[in-house]
Amino acid sequence: MITVGIVGGTGYTGVELLRLLLRHPDVQVTLLTSRTEAGRRVDDMFSSLRGHTDLCYSDLNIEQLKQCDVVFFATPHGVAMKHAAELVAANTKVIDLAADFRLQNLEQFEKWYGLEHACPEILKDSVYGLSELNREQIKQANVIGNPGCYPTTVQLGLAPVLKAQDLVKPESIIIDAKSGVSGAGRKASLGMIYSENADNFKAYGVSGHRHHPEIVEALEQISGQRGVFDHIVFVPHLVPMIRGMLSTIYVDLTEQGQATDLQSLYEAFYANEAFVDVMPAGSSPETRSVRGANQLRIALYRPQPQKLIILVAQDNLVKGAAGQAVQNMNLMFGLTESAGLTGIGLLP
Repeated sequence: MITVGIVGGTGYTGVELLRLLLRHPDVQVTLLTSRTEAGRRVDDMFSSLRGHTDLCYSDLNIEQLKQCDVVFFATPHGVAMKHAAELVAANTKVIDLAADFRLQNLEQFEKWYGLEHACPEILKDSVYGLSELNREQIKQANVIGNPGCYPTTVQLGLAPVLKAQDLVKPESIIIDAKSGVSGAGRKASLGMIYSENADNFKAYGVSGHRHHPEIVEALEQISGQRGVFDHIVFVPHLVPMIRGMLSTIYVDLTEQGQATDLQSLYEAFYANEAFVDVMPAGSSPETRSVRGANQLRIALYRPQPQKLIILVAQDNLVKGAAGQAVQNMNLMFGLTESAGLTGIGLLP
């Protein structure tokens, strides 16, 4: 059995991690920390877990965390990097669901997150945890930076055409993305209250969003090209639903791209991926079809010969966060990649 600690067990991603790990056949969650709820039973706060666990929250104790095989950080940005070096030295693996290990460019990290990185040497050796694209590196990793929710949809949506080379014009990429309000976390804030979100729809971060540099850096890695993605347009929107994410990606095709059977290209690229579903031509992926599941669905459209539209749907809390983190853990420990992640989306 792999022993697991979760730091930050009261937020949405933390409790989603716990929900998934409690059903995992090869895992035992031994530690669940909270700065504010130490001593409280987790099923007292989240009644959905009644009958499934008798865990209580505890204060963060680094010595106790060192006894775990792996520690997940479902915390605000800046927490994991304070503890990663000590945990790695104790042979404990680290999976961070915040941004501490997503960006290799320290200047960009400090610009967008307003923090000086606490362990740049650990960052250099960390692996970006997009399971489908970095599987072999993840298997060898001690520290994983779990991707952001929006960047996951963008990378998996674009990877087949970028890997193939010379099919699309990178500078033409426009990403129009929508997320449910759980993506903002569980903390109380005016913008998240019911009367601000219900019966409402709005864009945010239009002049700049911290997922933009992550998307750029990741697409450069996927394509092997530098400096061509700096001017892509990324606009996120807040949708009045709890969970779910839909990204619509617009891109111009080159002459070679126009002559390529892109449906077949995508189907072949993801043929052996359990968690990426390339839907038949003319389909429309729905967020409710992936609710609660570690599944990402893709559909392609060619409204004009030179235009490609890629639709990508996922649950922002599962494939966009906790599910992908568990998928990475499975790879790191040589487990079946789908272990604990075979749940079917909840519909309707």
